[in-house]
Amino acid sequence: MDPAPLAATAALVAGAFCLLTLDRWLRRRAPQDLAWTVAMALFVLGAMSLWWAESRGWSAASFRMFFLAGAVLNVPWLALGTIYLLFGQRAGHAVRWWLVILSGFATGVVLVAPMKAVVDPEAFPTAKELFGPLPRVLAAVGSGLPAVVIIAGALWSALRVARGRIPAVTNTARRTALRPQLLALGNVLIALGAIILSASGTLAGRLGKDTAFAVTLVAGVVVLFAGFMVASNAVTPKRTVNATLAAVLSPSR
Repeated sequence: MDPAPLAATAALVAGAFCLLTLDRWLRRRAPQDLAWTVAMALFVLGAMSLWWAESRGWSAASFRMFFLAGAVLNVPWLALGTIYLLFGQRAGHAVRWWLVILSGFATGVVLVAPMKAVVDPEAFPTAKELFGPLPRVLAAVGSGLPAVVIIAGALWSALRVARGRIPAVTNTARRTALRPQLLALGNVLIALGAIILSASGTLAGRLGKDTAFAVTLVAGVVVLFAGFMVASNAVTPKRTVNATLAAVLSPSR
């Protein structure tokens, strides 16, 4: 299976996802939409780096971009959207500033970190072969804990909805589920998408490292996109519901 077309497909799907969340942010200015836009832009960059490398041969530059966007920065920004939805803007803003600082630090580290070996254009490179401890620690932290936040947060929200409760930890993040079953399904799909994106190591032994990454990239982003669309059609922010009710009950009508 050629990984280059799969990587290009993942980039196209992520690009559509990015444009959708950007449009939502421009219209609503909801901070979770901006976090998802940044995450999907990084996803596009990572997928395009993989496509370029598989099409033209790996190089130090393509691996650095793939590693930075796909292994270090992408998942934390995706998790930031979950934090906004579960804990509200106060907690989300605090995490966002730390994430901006850490993103800048991680970018500098990955882009200038010395490589222990020359990149083989024909072989899928790994961080263990090329980087020292610090970039690999950043990747472990950037992909591990945020993935747990996304998966646990999505499943917790789905369970809350199934029990007829609000899908948030605090009242400041409260949302009204117009279609609870759809919201629960959307959260399950989001959790499944995050799990798929984490499964490349499991598939590498069967498909090969490059093909495993490409398969999980395209499958993961498609499932995430589906979950986002399903959940978005099931939830309306509380203030929007209140404004609608006020308009309907207005004496002027």
